[in-house]
Amino acid sequence: MFGYLTDIEGDLFGQFRRLQQEIDNLFNTRPGPASIRAVRRGSYPPINVGGTPNEVDVYLYVSGMDPDKLDISIQKNLLTVSGERKTERPENVTFYLRERFDGGFRRVISLPEDVDPDRVEAKYKDGILHIRIQRQEAVKPRKIQVS
Repeated sequence: MFGYLTDIEGDLFGQFRRLQQEIDNLFNTRPGPASIRAVRRGSYPPINVGGTPNEVDVYLYVSGMDPDKLDISIQKNLLTVSGERKTERPENVTFYLRERFDGGFRRVISLPEDVDPDRVEAKYKDGILHIRIQRQEAVKPRKIQVS
């Protein structure tokens, strides 16, 4: 009975969808990750941050990187990790889906204020960069004996 309305709505929504795709292509953006396991552009490398009463551990997943090409610095409670990841690109190939990141990156991680910037160590193994930052001794809780 009202079939003509669905044709107009379907066409109208289709036009909006095409317009959205053209705008995304124009600005080279996507509304979100390509899949559930993908991360947004600019979120490389993925990180995990955790801590204990004695230290803060930062894990960066930088597989395929040369550890000598990573630049790691800490100033007060800001940890900065930067570098460049290069991947081979075959000539005359059109990518339909490309999730592997290449290019320059920089991540700045805000750490708790009680970290000691003079007691930091970094290790790279199996594509994982592990940065361990000790906490300051003066701010650690200490047990007081009652006599």
